[in-house]
Amino acid sequence: MDIILKYFPSLNIEQIKQFSELNNLYNYWNSKINVISRKDIEHLYTRHILHSLAIAKIINFLPGAKILDIGTGGGFPGIPLAIMFPESSFHLIDSVGKKIKVVKEISKELKLENLTAQHIRAEAFQDKYDFIVSRAVMVFPKFVKLVSNKIAIKNQHDMKNGILYLKGGDFEDEIKQYKKNIKIFQISDFFDEEFFETKKIIYLPK
Repeated sequence: MDIILKYFPSLNIEQIKQFSELNNLYNYWNSKINVISRKDIEHLYTRHILHSLAIAKIINFLPGAKILDIGTGGGFPGIPLAIMFPESSFHLIDSVGKKIKVVKEISKELKLENLTAQHIRAEAFQDKYDFIVSRAVMVFPKFVKLVSNKIAIKNQHDMKNGILYLKGGDFEDEIKQYKKNIKIFQISDFFDEEFFETKKIIYLPK
């Protein structure tokens, strides 16, 4: 939990409580339904929670903003972002039902009234959102094709509505066709830990 406060020292009491509870909740549910690899659960706060919160370093979601998390798995980046931005609405979807069960249970325990979760494939989903977030669930061009019709036209943030995609490694070939519009944020500019050296956020406006 200290690592979250290191980079987000202005959290209120309720947010600190919610972030603190994530450790026990994920360890409990991960023992029943494996949503985080066993070697990674030890690094929950760095590799999952803080990684998710990198998005909060580049945008401050406004009250009433609608964010869709596609392929959320165990709730990343959606759950940490929903804690961080309690006045924005987060909808988390995944095609694997047992993962959505974990998301719903954890959200219920944390009393996250700004979060909904649904077992559905992204292809079958039609609503519109200000931003689509995800943690590298597929190659980037395929993701863009999948979600481009789910981004609302009207902007309410300084950043135009679009995609915020957490991705690591070398993905130059994947983004070549978007070079004119895309912006890459180095997560190592925000966080000191070695884990983030190759981690980035791809931002593609609508």
